[in-house]
Amino acid sequence: MRLSRMLVPLATAALLVACSADDASTPAGPEPPRDTPSLPQEPPDTARPTATVVPPEPVEFDAAAAFAFVEHLADGIGPREATSAAFHEAAGDVEEVLTALGYDVDQVPVPVPSGDSWGVEVPEGESANVIADPPGFDAGTPYVIVGAHLDTVPQAPGAEDNASGVAVMLELARMSAADPPEVPVRFIAFGAEEPRGPGDALHHFGSQQYVADMPAAEQDALVAMVSLDRVGVPAEAVPVCTGGTGTTSIMDALVEAAEGVDVATETCENRASDHWSFEKAELPAARLGSVPYAGYHSPDDVPSVVDPDQLDRVGTVVWAWLTTL
Repeated sequence: MRLSRMLVPLATAALLVACSADDASTPAGPEPPRDTPSLPQEPPDTARPTATVVPPEPVEFDAAAAFAFVEHLADGIGPREATSAAFHEAAGDVEEVLTALGYDVDQVPVPVPSGDSWGVEVPEGESANVIADPPGFDAGTPYVIVGAHLDTVPQAPGAEDNASGVAVMLELARMSAADPPEVPVRFIAFGAEEPRGPGDALHHFGSQQYVADMPAAEQDALVAMVSLDRVGVPAEAVPVCTGGTGTTSIMDALVEAAEGVDVATETCENRASDHWSFEKAELPAARLGSVPYAGYHSPDDVPSVVDPDQLDRVGTVVWAWLTTL
């Protein structure tokens, strides 16, 4: 399935201007006698040009489109170990969608070592970060990063971990292209998030490399980084997490945005996603997602574990937050 078929048409604003004018004027009647008060004159039979502005339809999260992309990644491609041909096929599909939405897209190579990924030996090789910027983007001025890792452990189709996060990210990219937030958003599909051994050094390769390569001006201009990771398992609330370093401003803002759209949240401490690479570098970050489920890192991580309604709740929260910045 080519991903361009699954793109939802972008919302467009329609401006309808109706102008009418009649150059005819009412002929003047005879002048009334001097001792007779003049009657009020009828207004000229002309009208000023008028304009009717039809406001654009508000952009809304499309849960069906997001779920279709979950199915594409998990069923159409399958396991996406960070250095595999399947991963690079998925990266190409994500680039295709973002390019079609009007973003400037680049794939940055991410070298990764060999190791053990959840009990499976994996070779050294090259993964990639897929980075998408809106037209005219300037990372030296205030901006936001919304990211989601694209890879999986070798044995898992990765519907929840993390096709769900990538699918929500792409829907947010569509919405941002249709109605750009005041603070521009850079979207990143990170490569090689899954561990290849114990400890931080063998985890989050794509985001660690990205943070290490950030110029000081880009770090200073970053308003927030939000990681979307495992966001589709049904739950009574959306998890909103930080790494526990004491900085909760982004988590708090997301919770406040969720309250405004009537979505329940629960806060947590979690370091098992790409937000941790940013938080370790003292950059403002948070994570959405992390509901436990039976198919985690297994062949049972299939689309049926993902709930489109939960995708909708997560996407709605992030959009509400983006539009208040």
